[in-house]
Formats: sequence, structure tokens, C-alpha cells
Amino acid sequence: MDTAVQTGSRENTPDRKRVITGIVDLAVVVGLVLLGNVEHGGNPIAEPLASLATAIPFVIGWLTVAVLAGVYTRDHSSGIGDLRLTTVAWIAAANVGLMIRGSPLFEGGTTWPFPIVITGTVLVALLGWRLGYALFISRTR
Repeated sequence: MDTAVQTGSRENTPDRKRVITGIVDLAVVVGLVLLGNVEHGGNPIAEPLASLATAIPFVIGWLTVAVLAGVYTRDHSSGIGDLRLTTVAWIAAANVGLMIRGSPLFEGGTTWPFPIVITGTVLVALLGWRLGYALFISRTR
């Protein structure tokens, strides 16, 4: 008889740490996408809808994969398991965002270096801020 193995416990009630993590994760994703937009001549102030359309595919990708993977419901105590789950979730989310962005629903494409840049840059930023936050939390206890 086959049995499934669950490696992390889930908690459905959001606590302060998980809410902060989710808000900062989204801010990192949106901020870096908008920074890239500005670097390529976009202006979020003058063209807010175009800027929103640039960020939406990656927000949809991140929220979808994060929910499916349990990024904010699994208890990893901000350890290596949390960083590993975040890494896998972002790589999947970046691919979902790239597919959405490359679809006829959104303007903009996914030319060759863009997938590497968006995946790598946001991954480093997500892991960096999460590691810093975990160190901060461990020092304040």
C-alpha cells in the first residue's frame, strides 16, 4: 500500500511574520519588475497602466505558485527549507509570469536574456531579504 509523506506542517491561520513576508515578497517582485521597466524607458508615473501590465504577469505567477506550494502556510522556521521552497517557487513563478507575459493577453515579449535576468535578479533579492529577515528575527528572540 502506498502512502504519501508530508514533510512540512501547514498552518492556515496567518500570523504577523507570514503576512510581513508575503507583503515584502510582493514588493520585491513588483519593485524589481518596475525597476527593469524604468531601465528600459518606462515611466510608472506617466504610464501607470502600462507599468501595471508589466508587473501583473509576475504577480499572478508568484501568487499562484506560492499558494500551490504552500510558501506562506508551511512552517519551516525561516531555515534552509524555507529558502529552498522559495527558490523552487520563484523559478516556477517566473516561468508562469514569462508565459503569461509572452501571451497575446499582455504587451511585451520574452526575448532571450530577459528570462535569465528576471529569474536570477528576483531570486537573489527574495532570498537575500528573507535571509536578512530570518537573521533579524533570530537576534531579537
